[in-house]
This record gives sequence, structure tokens and C-alpha cells, in this order.
Amino acid sequence: MDYEIDSSEDIALPELDFTEPPVGSDRRTFMVRSAMATAIAALGGTTNALWAQEPAGAPLTGGKLDPNLEVVKQEKGPVMTLVDEFYKVGPGPSSSHTIGPMRITYDFYQRAIKLPQATLDQATALKVHLYGSLSATGKGHGTERAALAGLIGHEPATIDPVAVLDKMAAEPNKTYPVKLGTKTINASLADIIYDATKGDFPHANTMTAKLMAGDKVLLEQEYYSVGGGFIEWKGYTPPKKNPPKYPYVTMADLLKHASDNNLTVAQVAMANETSISGKSEAEVNAFLDKIIGAMRATVKTGLAAPTATLPGPIKLKTKAHDVYANASKETSPARKGIGLVSAAALAGSEENARGHLVITAPTGGSAGVMPAVVYSLGPDMAKKSDQQIRDALLAGAVVGYLCKHHATLAAAEGGCQAEIGVASAMGAAAIAQAHGASNQVIANAAEGALEHHLGMTCDPVAGFVQIPCIERCAFGAVKSWTGYLIASNEVPANRRVDFDSTVQALAITAKEMNSKYKETSEGGLAVSLVLC
Repeated sequence: MDYEIDSSEDIALPELDFTEPPVGSDRRTFMVRSAMATAIAALGGTTNALWAQEPAGAPLTGGKLDPNLEVVKQEKGPVMTLVDEFYKVGPGPSSSHTIGPMRITYDFYQRAIKLPQATLDQATALKVHLYGSLSATGKGHGTERAALAGLIGHEPATIDPVAVLDKMAAEPNKTYPVKLGTKTINASLADIIYDATKGDFPHANTMTAKLMAGDKVLLEQEYYSVGGGFIEWKGYTPPKKNPPKYPYVTMADLLKHASDNNLTVAQVAMANETSISGKSEAEVNAFLDKIIGAMRATVKTGLAAPTATLPGPIKLKTKAHDVYANASKETSPARKGIGLVSAAALAGSEENARGHLVITAPTGGSAGVMPAVVYSLGPDMAKKSDQQIRDALLAGAVVGYLCKHHATLAAAEGGCQAEIGVASAMGAAAIAQAHGASNQVIANAAEGALEHHLGMTCDPVAGFVQIPCIERCAFGAVKSWTGYLIASNEVPANRRVDFDSTVQALAITAKEMNSKYKETSEGGLAVSLVLC
């Protein structure tokens, strides 16, 4: 049936309201209410009472964990994270489920061997219990192998994943000697126990380590793998650090420091690195060069690897090599550029899925994004100088620091928006810094990339960091470039959404997201994709 509009009389529509919502109100609720009132007025011909209602209440606060966790306490002070804490080298496929647990059990072993020899002589076993997300998806992340490796003395940055972790997978019943002073006991994969997946845990990635004498506990410690390879434990006190030269809690604080002192984002970051750590700029740059070299090596190794099947039940074929080969033949600059960036991200992420050494930036699950950005800025593509790429890593780290400070980096806590979203925002800031963009453009680029990952769930099929994780790294890296290109071509002052508001949205979304979509493999693709 066709309808005609009676134009015999004009319907008076209310003027668009361009005023700001009242201070303290929830902008989204305010705007939705205004839009609804406008629609009702247009359809009914009368002004609706919604116009006269009181403004919406204050917005919800960000997602909160156990208030005793140091990662929560630190939100109240300035950012104190350093690049050598943030960019970590370790085995894939997950910073929170592989690198974190290995660091935890290595820490516990160091504690255990400090006990009196008389106590150690009673020891009969070491036991590790995994809880929450570590228990739910640890099998797909090789968490039990990582935890055992830490117990027998391996650290993430120096372990040979093929010689140690792959061998453990091939010989699941093998026992390993653990020296406790003059006493030696055996440990095996059977000592890593997948415990309760549901419960009131201080953090979604909780685990306990125990040194046993029969049924008697000689030493026990509760730990938390809080994302990005960072770990805490019950009673954790952070190491004392020097104050930052330019203390900032928000991006707005940092931008003001930069403006007041005529500095770039990277220069503010470097000044804080040296003042907090006591290191020289040369020492910080030397570390950044190691990370740049490791990122490039990861990408090149992944690109050179022939097409093969990744380990695990999914039987997923790798594609980085093929995408790179085909993109290299492209004549269209845009198609070639996007293809090469995507191939580099796939390469880094496939190396992560193989369990090889990767770099947390900010996590293992997102380990393809920043390496692809660094690769794309290098001699094979954008041809930026070494110093420009060092500055890019510093600017990217600032973005990651702020997301860690106010929200989360852990998918088990906030979904994939906390991994790929943050990585993409870091990449956008890095690209903008490398191109000499203004500080506001750097912040806007990061905001855009993060904003357009909000709500992204973590739903790994079969608990393996493969589907949808690998391709998400490619999309995240491309969005880094998109975030920069939009920010560099708009009028920076016209952007309506600031970076700090988007980080708050990340925290709120993380808090309200259903636990099925937080690295538990209980929702989304993890249940809709049937493996046969």
C-alpha cells in the first residue's frame, strides 16, 4: 500500500538542539532521549514531556577488579610503567596465559629455593592450580607447559620454545628434575591442575602454586596474570620507582605537558623513562632497538615460513606467506600497501600461534599488530629512520600505558577490545609519531583506532589463539593506518571524542561484557563454528 504525505498543512518540527548536555550527565542517554523526543514530536505533532525531564544521571564508573590488586591501586597515581616492563619477549600464544604463568611459576621456584634446607628436605611435589580463564582456555594456550617450564627454571625471554615447550607437548608423560638445594624432586605436566573455571576470584587469571610435603603445604602463593605478561600476587607491593619528570594520569595531562614544554609525545615519554628508571636515553634507545629488531625478525620469520597447518584441533592453514607473495605482485599502491601490512600482521600472529617467541605489544594475542606497524614503517615500506621508529614505539607505549592504567589489557577481563583494540590504538599513535604529526593528531589517531574496536569479544575457537585471533591482528594493523590517515586529514580540533573518554568507554564495556566473551570459549565463534 502506498502512502501520501498531506502537505496541506505544515508540521512544525522542533529545531535541532546543539547545546551541550548538562554537566555530570550521561551524554549517550541525553542524546538518545533527545532523539526520541524529536521523533515523537515529529510523528505526533505535539511536544513530548521527555523534553522537560531532568538530565540523566552521572555515567557509570569504569570496570573494577579486586581493589587490593596493584593494577587497580595504581589508577589513582601517575603512569609509572616503563618500556622494558611493557614490551616483553616471550613464547606465544598468549601473554596472560603463557608468558604470565611462566613468570609466575619461575617466581615461585625462586621463593621455594630460599626456604631452609631442612624444610626443603621434606618436599615431595610442586603443584600449580589454574583458575578462571586460565583453566577454561589454558589447554589451547599451552598454559600447563608454560607453568611447568617456569618451575624447572625457564624464563620467557630466554626460553627456546621448540626445544622446551614443543618437546613437552610431544612427551606429555615425561618427568623433570627440580633441584631444591641438595634435595631433588620430580615435576610433570600432571602437576599443573586445571581447577575451577567459575568463582569469585580476585582476577579472571588467578593461579596458586604450592610446595608440598605429602599432604602438608610447605609454601603457597596466590598469583594473578593481569595481562600483557604483567603479574601480581597476594600481598604484592610494587618496586619503588623515582618520580616521573612529567607526571600524567590522562592523555590530556600528557598533551598539556607537551604543549607547555614544546615537546612531542615521544619526548615526554623519554623524559619519564629516564627520570623513573634512572637510565640514560642511550640505554632506553638500546632497549627499543632490541624490540624493533625482535619485531622485524618475528615478521620476517613468519613471512618466510611455507604454508603449513598450525598445531591444535582446528587444523588451520597459515596464510602470511601467500598473502605476502600475492600482495608483492600488486600494481595498485593501495592494494599493495594494505596487503603487505596485513601479511606482516598475519606473520607475527602465526608465529605466536606456533608458540614461537613474540613481543607483547601489549599482549601475545595481539602480537601481530605492532610488529606489522614497525615493519611497515621500516626500510621495506615507509622508510622511516631508526630514531623515528624508536619515537613511534615510545608514543605507542604511552597509549598502552594509559589503557592499562584505566582499563585493562587482558582479554579475560575485557574481551578482545583490550588486546587488539589497544594494540591498534598503539599502532595508530606510533604511525602518527613516526610521520611527525602533531601531538593532537597522535592522540586522535589512537582514539579512532580504539573507538572502532570497542565491544570486540574474545571468543577463541577451541581455546586456541587462531580463530579469530590471527586475522584480527591484520585488521587491527590496517585500522592503525586508517586511524592515522583520518586523524591527519581532519581538522584535529573538530574531533568530538577524546582519547580519555574512549579509554573510559573501554573500561565500562569491559565491566559490562558477558563473561562468555572474555576468553572463556563459551560464546561467539567459539560455539557457532563446529569443528568436524
